[in-house]
Amino acid sequence: MSLNASNLNEQEYFYGHKACAGCGGSLAVRMALKVLGDNSFAAVPACCMSAVAFNYPQLCFGNNAIITPFAATASVLTGIEAGLRALGKSNFYAVGFAGDGGTADIGLQALSGAIDRNDNILYICYDNEAYMNTGIQKSGLTPFGARTTTTPAGKNIRGNIRPKKNMFEIVAAHGIPYAATASVGNIPDFINKVEKAAKIQGTKFIHIISPCPTGWGIATEKTIEIARDVVECGLWYLAEYEAGNFKLSYRPKEFSAVSSYLKKQGRFKHLTDEDISLIEESRNKKWQVLDSWNK
Repeated sequence: MSLNASNLNEQEYFYGHKACAGCGGSLAVRMALKVLGDNSFAAVPACCMSAVAFNYPQLCFGNNAIITPFAATASVLTGIEAGLRALGKSNFYAVGFAGDGGTADIGLQALSGAIDRNDNILYICYDNEAYMNTGIQKSGLTPFGARTTTTPAGKNIRGNIRPKKNMFEIVAAHGIPYAATASVGNIPDFINKVEKAAKIQGTKFIHIISPCPTGWGIATEKTIEIARDVVECGLWYLAEYEAGNFKLSYRPKEFSAVSSYLKKQGRFKHLTDEDISLIEESRNKKWQVLDSWNK
């Protein structure tokens, strides 16, 4: 049965945290744990979610949770999963919540190893597109043109000059049993992908775009709107990879304006029309591939 607001677990497992107002990452963690429930064991590296949720004595996880070294989310999940099996447990979920830097950069080696071993874990990357916890520095998942504290916008260089890593396809290239992309702007899609992943043996990966009002320069009440806009304008896509096949979960009938999405955010205010045209061209080229997935 498809999960929705009427049948989703009403119990809260992530609450009372000190995340910034409008934090997309905290919403992703909250909703995933409502799907996984009591038998979930979480690993969280040095990131926004560990900073806002492990403030003793106000610990904010209602399930078992542990802070891991920055690079070790997937490695710790391996240990959790092995330890629970050694205790004779079978009905459990070892789930990791890591940001974009902890996933695409410093944590990539551990994640790759876990996929190679096919450990029975679920790794969720909440992607706010920079190292937000430590001062809004560029990560490997920061998009082209974005202004961060390490990619400032100036006269000669206008923000980040590198493209965003394609973590979804990097993970899929390992032959992982299941991978998916999601957005906090489409919670039904996300929670059903979490439920699906929980039922699959082996390593699973979900990459969810999670706007950060502080780092993106948006109003706190605009998180969901922006998370929808990035999908509708085609700069983020919803998809799954399973049994060696890619499949789109959603395809906008007609893309909304890229310029509208970008100009709503302080981190992109400096972009010129030429910059925006380059971003549109990159989007169009990518969708030539994406549209072939469902044929």
